[in-house]
Amino acid sequence: MIRIVMSGAGNMGRQIMGAVEAADDLELVGALDGLAEDGVIVINGREVPLRRSLNALAEWSPDVVIDFSNAAWTEQLVPVAAAAGVRPVIGTSGLSDDAAAAVERQVNEAGLGGVLAANFALGAVVMMHLANVAAPLFESVEIIEQHHDGKVDAPSGTAVATAQSMRAARDTDFRRNTAERHNVDGSDSRGAGLGGASLHSVRLPGLVAHQVIIFGGADETLTIRHDSMSRASFIPEILRAVRAVPQLDHLVVGLDRLLGLRSD
Repeated sequence: MIRIVMSGAGNMGRQIMGAVEAADDLELVGALDGLAEDGVIVINGREVPLRRSLNALAEWSPDVVIDFSNAAWTEQLVPVAAAAGVRPVIGTSGLSDDAAAAVERQVNEAGLGGVLAANFALGAVVMMHLANVAAPLFESVEIIEQHHDGKVDAPSGTAVATAQSMRAARDTDFRRNTAERHNVDGSDSRGAGLGGASLHSVRLPGLVAHQVIIFGGADETLTIRHDSMSRASFIPEILRAVRAVPQLDHLVVGLDRLLGLRSD
């Protein structure tokens, strides 16, 4: 049995905990949430201890902590987990490059396995892989990411990771159109620029997680799209990562590496 602690007890955390509880080879031993009061949380009819202090990690002695919280909490969690020998599986969005590098360093120095991924939906990972194949062949690209209106960061971590990965797959920045005039004062309707890609964020109730990548070429476009219809789309690959990390001795950055789509 792999002993699991859930970090982040919101809607996504509860869904993950339900899947862990339903798995024969996983055991949910507790939940952490810096915004919660100490008590219990009921998952699949069972009371699971809920704590706001990271000291509970040493008390529970889990094998793996699954973190879907927020960037500030993740930065506090990882050094405590690494010191306690707990392997992290991290899907938190909005980590800065420096914070992600610190996570990698702390986990690797502890000789632990771990996974840090911008997106745990299988289709999203394949979408990004296909985008990397196309990136060297087209001169222009735009990314439109759409999420529910409760998402606190923009652009999404997946959109940023997509743009960074596409830029790494080519020799130069993409060619990006810039508007000569903006018709709404104080705004840039062309979106955020990253490596020459334009990133646009949509936030609306009714959405979950969606992304469109549009490449432009001479008299043609190529569109790659992924849609997560519910948070359940993330669960299979989260559990894959949980089952993989006990056999790892370093942090794997990106689910594509865990799936064998990249070997670097």
